[in-house]
Amino acid sequence: MSVYSSDSSSPGNGFSALYDRYATDVLRVSYYYLGNRQQAEDVTQEVFIKLLTAQPALIEGKEKAWLLKVALNKCRDIWKGSWYKRVVLGHPAFELFPAPEETDRIVEEQALAKAVNQLPPEFKEVILLYYYQGYSTSEIADLLQLAEGTVSSRLSRARSRLKAELKEE
Repeated sequence: MSVYSSDSSSPGNGFSALYDRYATDVLRVSYYYLGNRQQAEDVTQEVFIKLLTAQPALIEGKEKAWLLKVALNKCRDIWKGSWYKRVVLGHPAFELFPAPEETDRIVEEQALAKAVNQLPPEFKEVILLYYYQGYSTSEIADLLQLAEGTVSSRLSRARSRLKAELKEE
């Protein structure tokens, strides 16, 4: 049964509820993936435009997974673009997190954000979904259409890379 409702008695109610509930999550994942607020906002807008125009039959409880999957696909497309790799990744103003009050925490979060952002896309995706969105390995496997062992392996390899990267700094 679809939770997305586009019937004439309540136009947009399903869309509005999904937007209110999940837009921040879509924006956050897109921002962590891309490291650029404006591009993350563009991706978020594109995701919800796709929701509105495609009107997919979303299963109750799986709406967020569909939205995040579309967002990750759009982020991957941007990430693969040569312009993004040349211009954005090398830019000195590349900053992922708003500054918290504690100086040590700022440095740690910036180092972690930089390390996560430097991971290959397949590792970055599982880290973002697992740690930042709270999905389990089996949920990530369903979302990304991978074997659960592959997700676990990618998480393990990503953690190892992050640990090595953070030790160097």
